Amino acid sequence: MGGGIWSMHFVGMLAFRLPGVEISYDPFLTFLSLVVPIVVAAAAFAVVGRRPQALLVSGLAMGLGISGMHYTGMGAMRMAASVAYDPRWVVLSVVIAMCASVVALWLAFRKTNATQRLFAGLVMGLAISGMHYAAMEGASFEPANTMAGHAGHFVGRAPLAFLLAGATILILSIGIAAAVYDRASAERAQREASALRRSEERFRLLVEGIADHAMFMIEPNGSVGNWNLGARRLMGYGDDIVGTSYAILHTDEDRASGAPARALLEAERYGKSAVEAWRVRRDGSRFWAEATLVAVRNGGLITGFAKIVRDISERRRAQEALDRAREALTLSQKMETIGQLTGGVAHDFNNLLAAVLGSLELLKKRLQTDDPKIQRLVDNAMQGAQRGALLTQRLLAFARKQDLKPAVVDIAALVRGMASLLKFEAGVRIDTLFPLDLPNVKIDANQLELAILNLAVNARDAMPAGGLITISARDEQHEAGAPRYVAFSVSDTGCGMDEETLKHAQEPFFTTKGIGKGTGLGLSMVHGLAEQSGGRLVLKSRLGVGTTAEIWLPVAEEEAAVPAPRAESPAPMLRADRRLSVLLVDDDPLVLENTAAMLEDLGHAVVEARSGEEALDLLRRTQTIELVVTDYAMPVMTGLQLAEAVVVERPGMVILLSTGYAELPIDARSNLHRLSKPFDQAALEKAIQGAMRERERARSSVVA
Repeated sequence: MGGGIWSMHFVGMLAFRLPGVEISYDPFLTFLSLVVPIVVAAAAFAVVGRRPQALLVSGLAMGLGISGMHYTGMGAMRMAASVAYDPRWVVLSVVIAMCASVVALWLAFRKTNATQRLFAGLVMGLAISGMHYAAMEGASFEPANTMAGHAGHFVGRAPLAFLLAGATILILSIGIAAAVYDRASAERAQREASALRRSEERFRLLVEGIADHAMFMIEPNGSVGNWNLGARRLMGYGDDIVGTSYAILHTDEDRASGAPARALLEAERYGKSAVEAWRVRRDGSRFWAEATLVAVRNGGLITGFAKIVRDISERRRAQEALDRAREALTLSQKMETIGQLTGGVAHDFNNLLAAVLGSLELLKKRLQTDDPKIQRLVDNAMQGAQRGALLTQRLLAFARKQDLKPAVVDIAALVRGMASLLKFEAGVRIDTLFPLDLPNVKIDANQLELAILNLAVNARDAMPAGGLITISARDEQHEAGAPRYVAFSVSDTGCGMDEETLKHAQEPFFTTKGIGKGTGLGLSMVHGLAEQSGGRLVLKSRLGVGTTAEIWLPVAEEEAAVPAPRAESPAPMLRADRRLSVLLVDDDPLVLENTAAMLEDLGHAVVEARSGEEALDLLRRTQTIELVVTDYAMPVMTGLQLAEAVVVERPGMVILLSTGYAELPIDARSNLHRLSKPFDQAALEKAIQGAMRERERARSSVVA
């Protein structure tokens, strides 16, 4: 711009003529007049570019510089004349230059179109030309001869014209190059701005399109700056939340503990803060959220925070369900392990009790004393052993290894037959509610009686001040074609159980009774009996209301057998009444010795064997064996395997299997005679008589 103004000025100077006077120009002052407008124009544009508010001051300084350029150029003229200036025109030219400079700067930093820029250039050119010719109008020249001898030392009009043309061409070239560069820069800036706008638009669409994530910016003071559509959907707030503290999204407990401020401090210190906690929607509802807070920095300074909140309530519920399933699996595995351990312990305990009961019975028969104290001690020992046998049955019921004898049972009739056993303190009343068309069930009647008694005793113990026990049953079938069950229940109006107690109530050895008042096996035994019978045990309880224990049992297809009355006839004398040759097999020395003593006391001849292999060897060498009494659980060869081998070698041999387990093959359960452990001498004698009676009836058939 400065070069263009200078070119315009000297074009006007070359158009100036004085008749009879040769005009030349001083090179230094001419060059100085070129430098002045360039410097002042550059300085003015630089100042206004950085500080737009300095537009007026910069325009005035630029106008003074342009005026200085004009009068410096006038001072470079060398001619035989003197120049004088009218102050009024000088002031007018300076004012025109200043106004033109202010307008030029204003137009340069204002967005205009091509037509406006062309008009502005025309106005600027006219203003500069007006400044030049106003200054020339105020100049007066008086001819003189003082410069004639020095004309050769200055630049003439023709060289100056060529110089001016060259400078103008150079200025135009620079201007064109600058214009091309500015145009390219503008287009590049426009492309970059367009790409930035597209990128911002895509980013905005991306952020707005994430509906399940709440994303928003937080100012350094903790207020919400802006947020996406997902935040509106998840939180329920609109744009009215902008400017509000983001702590409004936290629970009252978090705000009271200062959690929002701590999260901002942690993000500022470590760059990120991530937590899983409750968050609150606008309507007050809560959801489990994964919240991440990231610090946004510019040159190391915190400019805000980016926060992302995601609703993970479903994931939390799924994780809780998985944890409950794992806990249930662990409990099931633990219960299975305890059941296996209990079954093994009960088996060994059965062996010990068998030896104790048999020995005590033989001792009582052979004890020749009239001392009632000794007799009472022996009776007490036998009662203790029998109570131990009952406890063993409970353990086996829990382990589902007791010897069950399922039969078709009428539950209503069974409960009526237990009336004498279900009489408790005067404050405890028992009601029974049974429908007339209640179907029968198939279960071991003795074990069911024991289960009912256990449940009734538990109900009584839950009502220390008295109350009502209701024993009832109902027919249950959820839909057509589904299995039918009889839901037998025992309810009380006692203290009830809380959720934690109810969860552990069926675990073995868990009891809420005092020391010495409960073994913790009652409900475990009932549970084992129900499971082994094809049903289940269901406990329902509320603290302070009462407890209901339901045994769901499958309905029996056949009717309950009613024994037909018949005249009693004396039992025929059987061959079991005579002396038998018995092969006794047991791996436990105590049981082996005790059982042998009871058999010998009954008058039988006994051959003892401690394993299945030894029993087979003795059977091959002894041809007089008539009865084999064998234990079931033995190492290497079980009692069942021994029975199969005996049947192969001695068809028709009577075999009596002694065990406390129920896990036997179905065919073995139906074909083998059983003797349940622990047993006394009377049970042993009865089992032998039954086995021999069966042989007497079938004669040559094999009992296997």
